[in-house]
Amino acid sequence: MPESEETIYSTMFSSLKHPVRRKILRILSEKPTGFSVMLEELGVSSSHLTYHLESLGELLSKTNGGDYKLSTFGEAAVTTMKIVEDAPAVQTKNGHSRPVGWKPIVVSLMICLVLVASFSILQYNAFSVLLADHSELKRKYDLFVEFAGGDSTSKAMSFLKDVIQLDLTKYQVTLLSNTVDDSKTLTGVVEQILRYSLSSSESTLDVVMRFKNNILSSYQLIVLDGSVVYAEAQPFIVLDSAKWLLQKLWSYENAPYIGEMNRTLYEINEEVNSIQLTEGTMKFNMSISGANGVMNWFYSENGIDFVSKGLKLIFENQILKELDDNYFLYTIGNAQVRVDQPAAIQAARNAVKDYTWGQQVSYQVLDQPVSAVFDPKPRETPLALIPNWTVTLYLDTTNQPTTVTRISVEVWADTGEVDKDHIKALSG
Repeated sequence: MPESEETIYSTMFSSLKHPVRRKILRILSEKPTGFSVMLEELGVSSSHLTYHLESLGELLSKTNGGDYKLSTFGEAAVTTMKIVEDAPAVQTKNGHSRPVGWKPIVVSLMICLVLVASFSILQYNAFSVLLADHSELKRKYDLFVEFAGGDSTSKAMSFLKDVIQLDLTKYQVTLLSNTVDDSKTLTGVVEQILRYSLSSSESTLDVVMRFKNNILSSYQLIVLDGSVVYAEAQPFIVLDSAKWLLQKLWSYENAPYIGEMNRTLYEINEEVNSIQLTEGTMKFNMSISGANGVMNWFYSENGIDFVSKGLKLIFENQILKELDDNYFLYTIGNAQVRVDQPAAIQAARNAVKDYTWGQQVSYQVLDQPVSAVFDPKPRETPLALIPNWTVTLYLDTTNQPTTVTRISVEVWADTGEVDKDHIKALSG
């Protein structure tokens, strides 16, 4: 919103007086346009175009793709400009044209009508935004009622007491926050985040727990001070801690895959510190160093690792610091890889030849460095993983007035098609 109506009036009339700004408004009245296209059509320098675009202020806005477009006030300015340009002139006796006496009055009235209409549209849009905000708040409230009811905190406390085995009688437990929202990256998933503070005479802890569709997906423990107080004596080695924890987690979640994961631990000799195992469609990696250890289970089929569908445990000083479980969340859409890494990189290079963003004029993709990470993702069906390459192409930023340094491209490994909705210009 502008600071005052006078600001808009001033911007509008000063814009209509300048021929370059009128040309910009005409270009944008036809369709949203990028900086480089306008630069070519107007034949001015980059700095001059930037100056004029900034001068147009509230008359312009931007699309999600970074192109310029007319705002409500910009559309009003174009309408006013056309009224002035199309207004008739009369001929004098000597054949010269001059404005008729009523022309300024009519034009002024039309300008006033257009401005009043534009402000009415703005008020209507503001009201629509309020309605949308109200609907969004109601939706979030309904989600909160459904997923963060009275048993949400009891599930969290049960996990801390029965799985982690904290002695909650020794701690003062404070719920710092309880938020519920749709996942921004996963369709059909509602995520609840609980943050706790636990304090006792022996230690101070922070705990963050995430539930996806009411199932625990993440646990993080931060020891701020002292030593963790448990209700029972804990094992002395990391491998035994993991066995004990998975046994309790299996009872807590009642999920068969956790039982399968726990069985892999009992096949490992206690003297082994590093191992990789594959049993059916389950892969297991473990690395232990003293009282620290990382254990990771994930789904694998036809030699294809679906790491996203997995469970991970991280121990530090014999304490479970992190647990991440998305094994329950995903299914496998297919396990076919027909496009290897070099082919994925070439497909990405071809896809960015005509890619544009913001005010970028031109760019050059470097041959090196380049990366292609195998990263299965959902496609048509939510939460069903499809083989995918995430390719990152780096740009030559020499003498380029841009903060963009690389472009990320998603290439489906089963078909070789580029996901054009997920080509992204990245900064930094």
